[in-house]
Amino acid sequence: MSPIINSLVMHFGEMGSRWGLNRTLGQMYALIVLTEKPLNADEISAQLNISRSNVSMGLKELKSWNLIKLSHIPGDRKEYFSAPKDVWEIARNLMMERRKREVDPTLTALRDVLLEAPANEQEEYAQQRVKQMHDLIEMLTIWTDELQNMSNEKVAALLKLGSGLSKLLDMKERLLPGKANKE
Repeated sequence: MSPIINSLVMHFGEMGSRWGLNRTLGQMYALIVLTEKPLNADEISAQLNISRSNVSMGLKELKSWNLIKLSHIPGDRKEYFSAPKDVWEIARNLMMERRKREVDPTLTALRDVLLEAPANEQEEYAQQRVKQMHDLIEMLTIWTDELQNMSNEKVAALLKLGSGLSKLLDMKERLLPGKANKE
């Protein structure tokens, strides 16, 4: 492994725990993403100096997140793993998997609370706050669904707008006063 790749693999390992993955999983994914040819479990194990069983468990986890692709080489019985070549696909997969694992269960819990009749003023206040959280998360979920369905070029253009979006909304408020509060 070259010094640059090694440095990035180590960094991804450290960042893995901050992103909801363990260190080894972060290192494995970095190695797979940064390597042009597909790697088999033995190669990953040797390059990262981690046990074969740890690699197998990590590969299963990465597959469950839809972050790696499995392939076979004719005449070779080993399984080979690669990351999608398109970084936008990786980002979309991460967003969808995090949503399934974190956001959707939270929305379900919030909806369940909103279906309950409040027993007292404290619960009524709590439900009002839960409704606000639910509505915000629901709005973000709808927005991410829109992003998932946009082309890479459109998402990139949207991201490049940056603070321009804020200026556009300010202009809209000046041109159409009162409309901003209704939306």
